[in-house]
Amino acid sequence: MNKKQKNVLKRIIISFVLIILLKALSIGTLPYGNYLEFVLFLVPYWIIGNDILKKAWKGIRKKQVFDENFLMATATVGAILLGDYVEGTAVMLFYQIGELFQSYAVGKSRKNISELMDIRPDYANIESEDGELEQVDPDEVEIGSIIVVKPGEKIPIDGIITEGHSTLNTSALTGESIPRNVSQGDEVNSGCINMSGLLKIETTKEFGESTASKVLELVEEASSRKSQQENFISRFAHYYTPAVCYGALALAVLPPVIRLVFLHTAPMWGDWIFRALTFLVISCPCALVISIPLSFFAGIGGASREGVLVKGSNYLESLSRTKCVVFDKTGTMTEGVFEVVGVHHNHMPEEQVLEYAAHAESYSSHPISKSLQKAYGKKIDQSRVTDVEEISGHGVVANVDGIRVAAGNAKLMKRIGVEAIGCDGIGAIVHVAVDGKYEGHILIADRVKSHAADAIRNLKKAGVKKTVMLTGDVKTVADKVAAELGIDEVHSELLPGDKVDKVEELLKMTASYGSKATLAFVGDGINDAPVLSRADIGIAMGALGSDAAIEAADVVLMDDDPIKIAKAIRISRKCLRIVYQNIYFAIGIKIICLILGAVGIANMWLAIFADVGVMVIAVLNAIRALNVKNL
Repeated sequence: MNKKQKNVLKRIIISFVLIILLKALSIGTLPYGNYLEFVLFLVPYWIIGNDILKKAWKGIRKKQVFDENFLMATATVGAILLGDYVEGTAVMLFYQIGELFQSYAVGKSRKNISELMDIRPDYANIESEDGELEQVDPDEVEIGSIIVVKPGEKIPIDGIITEGHSTLNTSALTGESIPRNVSQGDEVNSGCINMSGLLKIETTKEFGESTASKVLELVEEASSRKSQQENFISRFAHYYTPAVCYGALALAVLPPVIRLVFLHTAPMWGDWIFRALTFLVISCPCALVISIPLSFFAGIGGASREGVLVKGSNYLESLSRTKCVVFDKTGTMTEGVFEVVGVHHNHMPEEQVLEYAAHAESYSSHPISKSLQKAYGKKIDQSRVTDVEEISGHGVVANVDGIRVAAGNAKLMKRIGVEAIGCDGIGAIVHVAVDGKYEGHILIADRVKSHAADAIRNLKKAGVKKTVMLTGDVKTVADKVAAELGIDEVHSELLPGDKVDKVEELLKMTASYGSKATLAFVGDGINDAPVLSRADIGIAMGALGSDAAIEAADVVLMDDDPIKIAKAIRISRKCLRIVYQNIYFAIGIKIICLILGAVGIANMWLAIFADVGVMVIAVLNAIRALNVKNL
């Protein structure tokens, strides 16, 4: 509990003890006991309710009269003036107990967000000229600077490790408890905790553009985007509260007037005023006003703990209605990292074919060239390479140790008069010719992510009707990946504009599943940003995805694992179930109790249940949205 909550708890205990003592003393039986009892009961009432009275008075002065503070103040003051000291004070006491419980529940649901906020580092270590480490504000560190991260410290800025190896705790960003091993040359994100070795990192972004800062911006913006249910409750409370106040006034005045004028009987003012005050307590909309936003807040908090950042409750609501999921391929369903998967039709040893190809391609920064160098596995000695000729759209011809080597596609082989042998494998093919003789080809492919097939199966279990893959890759590769993963439909060789057109078609198709059915698009690259914006729900791969994709998306997966998409949908559906349960429960109980209160059956104690009891039950139900671990 925080200091404010402890203070409220102290007031509750003191008031409760005083009420019990005053009730046990039976002061009302003494001479002038009613007056003395009235004065004495004002003490526990003021202790427990002074803040509510002050808020109600402040609302009246600002001409913002109709809220829960006004309802509670009017009902309890009225009860005490009518002589029901115990009931009036007890209503305020139990209301404060409910408020304390609600405050504690909100604090519990905010804990995940607070833990997430801890990823923002306070400083960065810069090595000074004399070799001493100096702590500086991360905002002052420029791109290309070398920062030092000691064991136990958070990485302050995104960068590439230039020296050292360690294990990183990435749970704050990804929700995964498994540590990640890193070493020289690896990219690292801010917000991760260095668990073991000393790391030197060359920064690649400014502090404000780093992963930790971006994540916090997404979380902070989430609260401003409200769901339809939250907007409904806000509008509902705006009209509902004045309506019940006027209803209570009518209940207090009209029946006595009718009895007096038309029936010529005693008006029974006290009885009807007490009914009106009970009506006010019952009508307090706290259960709805508190539990609905709390349910969404808990759902977003639970999702963030699992490495799924939802930018607002409106997106959480839309996610629950997802019927079609459309995927990009490279970097989304595949690793986006090309690697050598085989050397075929070679006459010389595989290692020698790779050595010639890697050296010939050593001056190129193309991903395929990088994958050849990685597969070779040894340091490239560029002094061995001379007379390099890069032929656009074909490949490279160079002298390696004075031997003419050609590495490229079939067009290059045809150009130099060498017959290339085709490949049955799917991927990029690099043909190699040495001294004018064909020496085989190297197959390079992009790996499918380990959980990609499970992700598709889980989506179908979660009720997604259709899965589609859109890619700019060639048809043979796209068809193979789609078949391997079990994706229903695939469209290949698309430009970014073509992807938007396809999504437009799929949006029309998705409408056939229901008027509220939504389409989600999952992507990671800059070219996916237009599609992410056009889809009902844009889901971006956050760890390796581009800034443009993350900005355009509504949901960000911090560990780039597509299996989290189905989990995000299940979280959203659980959250929405809880929201509707609270709406039906709170409104249903209030309608029943309001009717009972109006006809005189309900007393103040039932009113306390209808207000505080329903609120506590709704809040308890709302915080269930935090529990998403086993979904």
